[in-house]
Amino acid sequence: MFSSRSTTLAGILTVGALALASCSSDSEDTDTTTGASGDGDSYTIGINQLVQHPALDSATAGFKQAFEDAGVEVTFEEQNANGEQGTALTIAQQFASDNLDLVLAVATPAAQATAQNITDIPVLFTAVTDAESADLVDSNEAPGGNVTGTSDAAPIEDQLELLRQLVPDVDSIGIVYASGEVNSQVQVDAVEEAAGPLGIEVKTQTVTTVNEIQQAVDALGDVDAIYVPTDNMVVSGIASLVQVAEQNQIPVIGAEAGTVEGGAIATLGIDYTELGRQTGEMALRILQDGADPATMPVETATEFTYVINEDAAERQGVEIPQEILDKAERV
Repeated sequence: MFSSRSTTLAGILTVGALALASCSSDSEDTDTTTGASGDGDSYTIGINQLVQHPALDSATAGFKQAFEDAGVEVTFEEQNANGEQGTALTIAQQFASDNLDLVLAVATPAAQATAQNITDIPVLFTAVTDAESADLVDSNEAPGGNVTGTSDAAPIEDQLELLRQLVPDVDSIGIVYASGEVNSQVQVDAVEEAAGPLGIEVKTQTVTTVNEIQQAVDALGDVDAIYVPTDNMVVSGIASLVQVAEQNQIPVIGAEAGTVEGGAIATLGIDYTELGRQTGEMALRILQDGADPATMPVETATEFTYVINEDAAERQGVEIPQEILDKAERV
């Protein structure tokens, strides 16, 4: 049906498969969306979501909403890996043996596990920063296999400009990110490239578990601000990072709105619900119109929104300029 594409995902292959019993109770749910599809067809779709946090939850909800809006009947087999890449691999292996029409993978590690194990039905991803760097596609313009989807690449240069508006004398920023997430390394590299011409030093610390976040923030030392990329591990444990930042009056800027909800001051970011909906519309073109993922370019968000958390700004000692207040959404 689709051409097989071999990818090199050594990190995934070396992780032992974990039992699905380790998934959260949410991961066992089967959700059915009913409607009158134009040709009377109904579909079964697997969803392999890496972890629960606001951005990924919103992307999944937006994906499902696209089918509801189109009046298409779908049964969703929804699984959550609780942040464990080994569990995401096990979910993908289960889906490979199920009778599914399509699989959605939410976040880069889940997408890598799914793409490695499912080559004969369409696989879509969302909330993936750089599909090429993650070896998910041959290229963003021509994916070349059975895998395509949507990118959540952030407007980093604009976000650094927002940071300078909030913290005008910023000379250094700190970033804590998961060493095992390719999407995070891509973002760190982009921040370093954008910060150089601005004379801003970038200090980094990596973590391998959520429990290491607080220690990693402490290890950043004296920084003027902290930037939180769309790192699934750090965002899921954002409370630990924010706690240290508030104790030390260090402003926190997020790459997406869920981080602001969790205690960052502000972001100029994408709407993950709309990104998920965009992915769902791609799925509908595949399932109903016969579109081939191999020739469907990876799509990106085109609109970005200011989101602010005034309470967090007060706790972190930052006054938000009126011009940002006037055009921002509040949490």
